[in-house]
Amino acid sequence: MKNRNLKKKIRRLEKRLQEGPKKLAKLKQRLQAAEAAKARKKSAAKSPKPIEARKSGAVKKAKKKLNLSPERRAQLAAAMKARWAAKRAAEANAKGASGDNQHSPPPGPTPPPLNRPDGV
Repeated sequence: MKNRNLKKKIRRLEKRLQEGPKKLAKLKQRLQAAEAAKARKKSAAKSPKPIEARKSGAVKKAKKKLNLSPERRAQLAAAMKARWAAKRAAEANAKGASGDNQHSPPPGPTPPPLNRPDGV
């Protein structure tokens, strides 16, 4: 190899060796910061928050307003009202049927068995 090439290689190697510790220190710092952030998140998740803090922290997402024509809006409202009325009627029927059977007296006295074990 020529002297000039050797000098170039030596220069590059020295430069890389000088940058190496800086890069290593930078990477170690990043790793430490990431681990600290992870530890903070973990401890925050473990600690129970009071109800007020949770409620105020959880901001509800605003509902998106639908771009409906007044006719379509009225149509949807009517359909929903019909659905709710049907649901209420079904619940009332279910409660009424189960409630009648639960608390009603037996239909009458039970007939005596035809074949008695004592032979009478």
